Amino acid sequence: MNNFVYDIPTKVYFGQGQIKYLPKLVENIGKKVLLVYGGGSIKKSGLYDEVQQLLKGCEIFELSGIEPNPRIESVRKGSQLCKEHGIDLVLAVGGGSVIDASKAIAAAAKYDGEAWDLVIDRKLIKAALPVITVLTLSATGSEMNFHTVITNFETKDKIGTGNPHTYPYASILDPSYTYTVPRSQTAAGTADIMSHTFENYFSTTETAYLQDRLAEDILKLCIHYLPIALDEPENYEARANLMWAATTALNGTTAFGKGDAWSCHAMEHILSAYYDITHAVGLAILTPRWMAYILNDKTVDRFATYAHNVWGIAHSEDKFAMANEAIEKTYQFFVDSGLPMTLPEVGIDETYLAEMAEKVAPRLKYSYVPLNAEDVVNIYKACLTPGSK
Repeated sequence: MNNFVYDIPTKVYFGQGQIKYLPKLVENIGKKVLLVYGGGSIKKSGLYDEVQQLLKGCEIFELSGIEPNPRIESVRKGSQLCKEHGIDLVLAVGGGSVIDASKAIAAAAKYDGEAWDLVIDRKLIKAALPVITVLTLSATGSEMNFHTVITNFETKDKIGTGNPHTYPYASILDPSYTYTVPRSQTAAGTADIMSHTFENYFSTTETAYLQDRLAEDILKLCIHYLPIALDEPENYEARANLMWAATTALNGTTAFGKGDAWSCHAMEHILSAYYDITHAVGLAILTPRWMAYILNDKTVDRFATYAHNVWGIAHSEDKFAMANEAIEKTYQFFVDSGLPMTLPEVGIDETYLAEMAEKVAPRLKYSYVPLNAEDVVNIYKACLTPGSK
């Protein structure tokens, strides 16, 4: 296990009705609030009105319309509002995209230069406004980490940034706020949870025993509770477990002591930068094909462990058979969840595969299995047709 520093400063208020703490949390910081949200879902659900009522003593400015792949233009707009009005804190009400945008806005509000600079070079982030989040979608884990991913469609880049300055100050996690999330988003969010877990689990560091067992339990939780949440949208047990799994999958718990570059996320970020597809859908499409592509004599033991500990596949002398069965089960789980599982289904053909592969390959030199541009093209091409390979 590698050395690491454990320091997660975010206060988490988990459970039904925990939004009651919002006024006090805001009061601790200031009176001028930038409320950031996406479309109209928080208004339809009544959450928008609830927030307004709870913060009626504050001066609230709004930035709505945050995109599913949050754009640098929204960050620029939000940071300008913060500077013009002397904003004290950023309140993100929504899912991971809204929270990501809010973190970047909070950092850019404390920076005199171009906001995109902070995305390209996270070391330039020297301060950030406090961010409070009210989570409405179980997916990214952005509510308890400092990461933010921002898209620049002019340069066709989607890049992660952030540092300890961009940890949320506090996050309110009420599973009942996810009751109205559509089936497609619930399924995609769970694919995101699983992908975060896979990226840490498939690692060249094989001595982080606790982290690996926790990762396996998160995966088993997703496999168990997603079908329940799809069939019973207001099943609190299912929604609560998925919400905490999403947070735990990316708050560092399964990553501490490891250090490989992530593979599927890097390949998907390029897809999103070119085609603006749903991030988690891209991850679901890529993951089983990536698994099948990197299965070899060096990785088969890890896949066999995954097969047995997550899917309950019986031990066998033929570890490749175990691995292939687990990969097929992973693929079929996403299919059964109703997710698109080929690139043409989300509007992607072969036109830019080679160009995208060349662009992403430098990020994959130090991944679990290092990949070059040819490897990436082969994985992309495997995603053009149905099947896990």
